[in-house]
Amino acid sequence: MVRPTSLSRRWGERTRYALYAVRHSPLSLIGFLIVITLALVAILAPWIAPYDPYKLSIADRLQPPSWKHLAGTDIVGRDLLSRVIYGTRISFLVGIAVVAISITVGVFLAAIAGFYGGVLDMVLMRITDGFLAIPGFALAMVAAAVFKPSLFNMIWAITLVSWTWNARIVRAEVLRLRNADFVLVQKALGAGPMRMIFLHIIPNCMGPILVQASLQLGLTILASAGLSFLGLGVQPPLPDWGLMVAEGRTYLPGRWWLVTFPGLAIFLLVTGFLLAGDGIRDLVEREVS
Repeated sequence: MVRPTSLSRRWGERTRYALYAVRHSPLSLIGFLIVITLALVAILAPWIAPYDPYKLSIADRLQPPSWKHLAGTDIVGRDLLSRVIYGTRISFLVGIAVVAISITVGVFLAAIAGFYGGVLDMVLMRITDGFLAIPGFALAMVAAAVFKPSLFNMIWAITLVSWTWNARIVRAEVLRLRNADFVLVQKALGAGPMRMIFLHIIPNCMGPILVQASLQLGLTILASAGLSFLGLGVQPPLPDWGLMVAEGRTYLPGRWWLVTFPGLAIFLLVTGFLLAGDGIRDLVEREVS
């Protein structure tokens, strides 16, 4: 049993090392700052958005950026900056929901398959390989098209193709850990399989899981923007970035602001998560080595 003082000392050392690593990795620091800033924008959206993102004003339609509307207005006169700000909420909602569900499903199946092995492992991994054999975005498009396009159906469609990578990565870790000394000790002490899986094996897989989650958040947001752009995701009048780009592409190049600002928001958030994910990966690899 680890004494509380030792546990707190260990967490203190890890926290100091994490802060040191972030400070000495400028790109990772930039990624974390982007993600934190946009997360605050999502939380504070009702207070920082200058206008109601759903309010129509035909008299103000397609206005270029000005002091009144810093990012201009869209095709029905809604303030584009307010819609981009509220779109941050939808992007975080989709990213967090998809990653949470896909990691839960993938980790559970991989832990069971890797620990027990045999026929169960073969069946579950062949199912996983079947999903991996199909291009992920194409499968998500088909799944989204089968159901009525909506925000929640898009979340399930992306989740359908996202859990497989989590399963593959965690299974490899479980295969490595299931014969480790601490697992064999627990088995000798009479611990049951579920106790060993959930209290000992999965916690020791958290490093790869966190790396995969941070990278997957950025890719999920990019996929959701793509589905909304194709009309298979979020539907009007919700302020979704991909949907805004789809609505504004018809008016290019004259009305450039219609796609520039939501496109820039997609670029920033996806880049932020990918850079932060690289930083977490470096931290995990350094700690393992």
